[in-house]
This record gives sequence, structure tokens and C-alpha cells, in this order.
Amino acid sequence: DIDLDLLKIAVVERHKGLKETGLGIVKGFGLKSGAIATTISHDSHNIIAVGTNDTDIAAAVNKLQEIGGGLTVIKDGEELHSVALPIAGLLSDQSAELVNQSLMTLHEKLSFIGFKDRFNPFLTLSFLALPVIPDIKMTTTGLFDVKSFQHIALQ
Repeated sequence: DIDLDLLKIAVVERHKGLKETGLGIVKGFGLKSGAIATTISHDSHNIIAVGTNDTDIAAAVNKLQEIGGGLTVIKDGEELHSVALPIAGLLSDQSAELVNQSLMTLHEKLSFIGFKDRFNPFLTLSFLALPVIPDIKMTTTGLFDVKSFQHIALQ
């Protein structure tokens, strides 16, 4: 529900071929269209994506698989910009200057999908997949309540 800022969030396992995808709902990103995704996703560094529709979320996941990891912004199924991080999905093989320019372009493209806040949505995504710190986190098996140490069923 874009009007209520309730968006789909997905964590896709990318290391062992388990074909696990955890799904949930997240609030606070303010996206009006499209999706974003990253492989910088503590501690497991799976793909974590948030978006307004399944098509764009899938396109974001597929883009990261295609480029070997990184960060991406997708709108209407098309890549607006990506930062490739082909070394374990965490590091670039390019110069710091080129990566910095690419990151600046990536953040500029966020406005094309309605992002207006001052926080870094990729950093936020990264920590939403860190299930060792409270409270509710996303894993490849779904929403997880760290305090009660159990999964939360989506109703």
C-alpha cells in the first residue's frame, strides 16, 4: 500500500542455491514506484530488496545476480542505475573515484522512485537483515522476532 507506505520486503538466499526467499512488509521507505536492492546485507549478505511491486523487486534481484552483487534502483522493470560489487557482492574492482561517482548517481536516481528522506535506504536495508540485533528482522525464511527467537507469520 503505497499511500500507507507499506511496502514488500524480500530477502533472497544467494550463496547455497537453497531457493529460499523470505517476505515481509516494511514501513518508512516512502517509495512511490519501483524497487531497490543490495547484497550488502549483514551478516549473511544475501540479496535484500524493497519495492512497490513484484515485477520491480524481481528485476532488482535479477540485476544484482547479473552483476555479481551490489546496489540497484529499478523502475518499471528497468534499471535506473546500479553499482556493481563483483567481489563477494561487497567490494568493487573499480577505483574509489569511479565507485563514489556511481554511488552519487545511484542516490540521485532514488528521487525517480519517490524517495525523499535524508537517510540512506541501502544502509537501512542492510541492517534490516541482521537478525542478531533486536527487534524484528528479515531472513531468507521470513520475518523473525529476535527477542522471542521465533518467526512471525504473515496473515
